Amino acid sequence: MKLYPINAGNFKLDGGAMFGVVPKSLWQRTNPADSNNMIDIAARCLLIEDGDRLILIDTGMGNKQSDKFFGYYYLWGNDSIDSSLKAHGFHRDDITDVFMTHLHFDHCGGSIQWNKNKTGYEPAFKNATFWSNEDHWKWATQPNKREVASFLKENIIPMEESGQLKFTSLPQNDLLQNSELGFDVFFANGHTDKQMIPIINYNEKTICFMADLLPTAGHLPIPFVMGYDTRPLLTLDEKERFLNLAADNNYYLFLEHDAHSPIITVKHTEKGVRLNEIYTPEQIF
Repeated sequence: MKLYPINAGNFKLDGGAMFGVVPKSLWQRTNPADSNNMIDIAARCLLIEDGDRLILIDTGMGNKQSDKFFGYYYLWGNDSIDSSLKAHGFHRDDITDVFMTHLHFDHCGGSIQWNKNKTGYEPAFKNATFWSNEDHWKWATQPNKREVASFLKENIIPMEESGQLKFTSLPQNDLLQNSELGFDVFFANGHTDKQMIPIINYNEKTICFMADLLPTAGHLPIPFVMGYDTRPLLTLDEKERFLNLAADNNYYLFLEHDAHSPIITVKHTEKGVRLNEIYTPEQIF
């Protein structure tokens, strides 16, 4: 097995929204904001090369939305899925599986693209199976009013229409062991229903793709919860349990949204679980 970071692009989000009720005087120490109160955010995906399979975890925003839409998110940098894949010797047509942690637009938008004539949509990975789970799919296709702006039909429905959509199994508790993709999956419900957190055994290390359970290293304190989370009290419990496991077992936490700290480890302190070390992907992979 080999792992590769795939940078789908960078953007900015409102720092207040990213940290909910936490005062700016606290969160700006780790996530400094610009004059518009926006903080740096990455869309850092992960590619797993495992035998004949090339599994891409999440796909970023994509590029099919309007200039007005992207104007809200202050895109920056030159990273893209295509350039990142090419840097590692791959093409999007090589991808066999796309695993989506959840179906918010900044995690799955790159899975679907305009067709050649821009008359409709098609899979951006024509040879891939798209993986979600049945409960989250229902949640996303029948969205509540709080999340409806995050679940965009053009990102979701074409997957089903293409015939390339499959669902993972659902666990009896919160951990699916040895999923259909060959790695364990932790199911978290605080951010959105049945978000999937891949847990990958790699070269005697445990790599956890944190998605929105832990967006950035600045979110390590348990009360530092995003304003986007639908069940923040549940997020508190899920974060605490997962971070204690990470500290106990020296998990490597792959941070999808932290533009400056790609991979971290954590440790127990008198104040709770806190940052231990920061790594680049090249140091771990």
